[in-house]
Amino acid sequence: MIDKPVNSKDIDENKLMAALSYIWAFSVVMMLLKKDSPFVQFHARQGFVLFVISVIFMIIAVLWWANIIVAVYCIIGIWSAYQGKEWKAPLIYQIAQKVKF
Repeated sequence: MIDKPVNSKDIDENKLMAALSYIWAFSVVMMLLKKDSPFVQFHARQGFVLFVISVIFMIIAVLWWANIIVAVYCIIGIWSAYQGKEWKAPLIYQIAQKVKF
């Protein structure tokens, strides 16, 4: 999937929404509500992948501790989005590019 160019107006108007998209199921809500914002879509796709990974780690009981890594990724994503930056999360970004809503 090719990312649409992000402009500064989009970033300024949607920083909070992009940051919220890293909080569990909010990623799906943001993908549906903010389809016209490339900045939110960028972060919401990554948030969605992290959400799915977190659920998988919880289902596989021996991997529950790995959610610490997911939480760190989410915190970095929230911080980056709120600062108006596009952080390409290692390993997650490549998967997120394939997410379509």
